[in-house]
Amino acid sequence: MIRAKLDPHQYIRRVPLVPHQMQDRLTRVEDTIVLCHLGLPRIAREDWSLSIDGLVARPRTLSFADLMRYEKTSVTSMHQCAGSPLAPREPTQRVCNVTWSGVRLAELLADCEPRPNARFVWSAGADYGEFGGVSVDAYVKDLPIDRAKSDVLVAYQMNGAPLTPEHGFPARLVVPGFYGTNSVKWLTRITLAETRAPGPFTTRWYNDPLEDDASGRTAPVWAIAPQSVIVAPAPEATIKAQQAVEVWGWAWADGGVVQVEVSVDGGDWRPTQLEDASDRGWQRFALSWVPSKCAAVTLASRARSARGECQPESGRRNAIYRVPVTVV
Repeated sequence: MIRAKLDPHQYIRRVPLVPHQMQDRLTRVEDTIVLCHLGLPRIAREDWSLSIDGLVARPRTLSFADLMRYEKTSVTSMHQCAGSPLAPREPTQRVCNVTWSGVRLAELLADCEPRPNARFVWSAGADYGEFGGVSVDAYVKDLPIDRAKSDVLVAYQMNGAPLTPEHGFPARLVVPGFYGTNSVKWLTRITLAETRAPGPFTTRWYNDPLEDDASGRTAPVWAIAPQSVIVAPAPEATIKAQQAVEVWGWAWADGGVVQVEVSVDGGDWRPTQLEDASDRGWQRFALSWVPSKCAAVTLASRARSARGECQPESGRRNAIYRVPVTVV
């Protein structure tokens, strides 16, 4: 495994745009999420390699030049941080919408001939160190092998440009529709296995308690739950009474969103105009609202996924987002 220089060798976080700043459909790279649990590996393209092993008939080690021999594929996808694994119930709106380009993981795995008993894909990055008082040799995550058969990428471009170091240069995993924690950066190793990966980032953190389950069982933080944010009006905006204003924002979920509703001051939920899902990107919704009287008002939106899940009022990372405004 590559032992990269980490500079800096510490936890790094850059908070992305807040909802009212998410005006553009495609998020600029400089405005996207940056989260490095263990530090920032510095790897030259010519020094990078990706090993594929485990339950495969033909283990391989690919150079970056080998990777470039495969057909290039692009996927536009919302990319959301799951929030701190130390505070899994804290609501977050750390999300962006970007275009990833690279090689389909399914093609790489097919050339290695996975064995019939392979059920999970383990992915390891070049980062290492200490997080939450635990020392690890590498940041390791996993996902079901069936998911790898869809649009999972080993990506080397973001919005048409090479990845920056903080986003995983030279290459990273991208799992569209899964929370960002599963899209391992500075990818150096793929292992096929019959069980989930060991290690704190799969066994201790990024696992949510099951609702109404007294046994203490958990579920991995994989698929992105339905969520929406109001982009406009912005928080604390002043709006004129008796004049129509467009309440609009973005909604997203693994598998897409089928409905978004808006509520004014806790009133009835009103259906919005929602654009159809396209690729894995977020979806725009809009509602024309005519405020009737002068008052302090709170706007809220909630999304429903194709699977029938709905944004909760509170207590989850995808809890309903509210926007206070003033009508004059």
